[in-house]
Amino acid sequence: MVDYNDLSKKAKNIRKNVIKMIYNAQSGHVGGSLSCIEILTALYFGRMNIDPQNPNKENRDRFVMSKGHSSPAIYATLVEKCYLLEEELEGFRQFNQALQGSPDMLRISGIDMSTGSLGQGLSAACGMALAAKMDNLDYSVYTLLGDGELQEGMIWEAAMFASQYNLDNLMAIVDMNGLQIDGSTDEVMSLGSISKKFESFGWYVLEIDGHDFDQIFGVFNIFDKIETQPILVLANTIKGKGVSFMENQCSWHSKVPNTEEYAQAIEELDRRTN
Repeated sequence: MVDYNDLSKKAKNIRKNVIKMIYNAQSGHVGGSLSCIEILTALYFGRMNIDPQNPNKENRDRFVMSKGHSSPAIYATLVEKCYLLEEELEGFRQFNQALQGSPDMLRISGIDMSTGSLGQGLSAACGMALAAKMDNLDYSVYTLLGDGELQEGMIWEAAMFASQYNLDNLMAIVDMNGLQIDGSTDEVMSLGSISKKFESFGWYVLEIDGHDFDQIFGVFNIFDKIETQPILVLANTIKGKGVSFMENQCSWHSKVPNTEEYAQAIEELDRRTN
């Protein structure tokens, strides 16, 4: 039985560490990191078969952070899950440290795939999912994409591949906050109906509130029942979620809070009850 109150506390801790990390480094992508926290919290603390004490076990579930610039979110989640020590976050984006702007699977325990160049994560996740089938291993692969990232052509090649090979052990989740660095996703390069596009490629598509744990776990339950199809979850989220002056503001895609803004952000997160 998943305790949503406990997950909310973990999500609050993760958000605070995201803010601290970016403020200390004076660099990083804050908006898209804050928008995906409930999704990561649900995956790491209520869904995935993973073990920080045995991070490379063969039958573990895999996760690919395709929107690698949101690395603060995954680093803070790995701290909460005890893959990393909290003091390691002080090395974020520092010279010769492991926690760089994009995740590095060779240097960080708990990272299954190095990412950074947008559009590549879904292809990597497809390869992992196909490998599980070829090796007769019972694990699932989850990948988190940005909605702006869907503008990359490689995404659609991977979408064809997943359907061709019936990758029903693959779940792609889109962090649908509607904003990217230059404006709204519709203004920059509208994708029209994302659900119809993926459905036309043979995917099973669901749409949820990406901040609602009940809805997130609902799609996990559906995932268990779907056969022969990969599943795409369109998770509607708020960029900068949890900090009032960052929410739904394109300018906070990669802006760093000043001292007063940092203090206000931490105070607001401390006051949050969910």
